[in-house]
Amino acid sequence: MTKHADHGPHHSSNQDRPDRTGHSHHHDTTDLDWDVMGPQLERNGELSSPQYAAAAHWIAGLPTAPQVRRVLDIGSGPGVISCLLAEEFPEAEVVAVDSTPALLERTRARAQRLGLGDRVRTLHAEIPDELAKLGEADLIWAGNALHHMGDQRAVLAGFAGLLRNGGTVALVEGGLPPRQLPRDIGIGRPGLEARLDAITAEWFEEMRAALPEATREIEDWSALFTAVGLAPQGTRSFLLDLPAPLSGQARDHVIDEFARRREMFAGELAADDLATLDRLLDPEDPAGLHHRPDVFLLTARTVHLARRA
Repeated sequence: MTKHADHGPHHSSNQDRPDRTGHSHHHDTTDLDWDVMGPQLERNGELSSPQYAAAAHWIAGLPTAPQVRRVLDIGSGPGVISCLLAEEFPEAEVVAVDSTPALLERTRARAQRLGLGDRVRTLHAEIPDELAKLGEADLIWAGNALHHMGDQRAVLAGFAGLLRNGGTVALVEGGLPPRQLPRDIGIGRPGLEARLDAITAEWFEEMRAALPEATREIEDWSALFTAVGLAPQGTRSFLLDLPAPLSGQARDHVIDEFARRREMFAGELAADDLATLDRLLDPEDPAGLHHRPDVFLLTARTVHLARRA
């Protein structure tokens, strides 16, 4: 699968790593320890699951919603979203599509634990190269994946070709940058997260430019839907709002995200920001993320829908 790190230019990214929703999007998986990364992805997916459960419920309740008998979850990671989709569409077979065998194994195990093993199955495939092997679907869920495919229009046209009449494609693209700390945290210069966002945006542009067959597109998803013969069905954003003080799982997630950005952007960050990040990541520092009472998690994911007439 052509893969990426997180949720696009507006969200924390880490090259060649899966996103925090538990979806898998990375170009080279050979250097990753999936015994460590797999459980982490699953925990992160569970943290974000209220957003995606709400999105699935929205899709299911639309007046134009088809009878959903088969779902493709593109870039499924450890299967958190696949299982949510199976719960929302109880008559459907859900196919978790990913290129990492270790994550597909986690999907199978998760589905068995949740009593969904008879309806959630896995498929090893590289997208877009192996789109044809996916088969038809009534719903295609493409979570944080399309912008990591060079020719997004061509891939979206490929999705459209897999939809049955009346079928829906759901793209998770865009949203709002996550905020996890106040603007002024009392150490370093105020506005650290905004500066990290600016560096992430530059990284995203370089990543897109380096993709095979990279083609620049205006990020007007409704227009792209129309261009490939699909009828736009609406756009909604879903909030994840975890106020301070955070639970242990959510706090661990925030620490992990800052650690990734510290590692990824060490060469771009100013010396004072690096020093601030080091303090934030120091488990012994009272001003660090392990102990601060003001750490929170606020973000939004946007879902765009289109239908095949």
